Amino acid sequence: MKITSADFVMSNTEVSKCPNEPLPEYAFIGRSNVGKSSLINMLTGRKSLAKTSGRPGKTQLINHFKINGNWFLVDLPGYGYAKVSKRDKNTFQKYIRHYFLQREQLLCSFVLVDIRHRPQKIDLDFMQWLGENNVPFAIVFTKADKLKPKVIEEQVAGYLDTLLEEAWEEAPPHFITSSSQKTGRETLLGYIDGINTSFFNASTT
Repeated sequence: MKITSADFVMSNTEVSKCPNEPLPEYAFIGRSNVGKSSLINMLTGRKSLAKTSGRPGKTQLINHFKINGNWFLVDLPGYGYAKVSKRDKNTFQKYIRHYFLQREQLLCSFVLVDIRHRPQKIDLDFMQWLGENNVPFAIVFTKADKLKPKVIEEQVAGYLDTLLEEAWEEAPPHFITSSSQKTGRETLLGYIDGINTSFFNASTT
């Protein structure tokens, strides 16, 4: 997929106020220090589409970006480690839950995890919640440039084994990425393009 346009549309905290267009939507979410903004900028080829910050937890709204005029990339608040009050964190969790449960346009969620770390309970619990609520998702391993190829292979295999041990019948799709080296860009965008193609073909029949 070639990205020809990537435009910010809106930010809000209410699902009812999200764009009212019947276009496919893809949400990106992960712990607040996982490199989500850098990944979004890498995928879209825009250096500052999503705001990066040295302070984790900066994204605190549902941010919609229209890509190529025919699908939405959604930047969601990170979970865990964000330096916000407990009240604010509970609010984030509430409208994030509402988004995933109510947003009919959502075709796939991408859960970002730092490939350098062992599986974290907060990530596993969130994936379990998505599965229990029939929200389709894929795992995006970030910061692959920080590890040697053999270690990357071992980390991914260990992570997927942990998911299978957690009673998953099969592991979800996964992608290995590096924002600095643009690793995984074409594969991830190709995955989205494939879902879009099926969506638009079904819409015309």
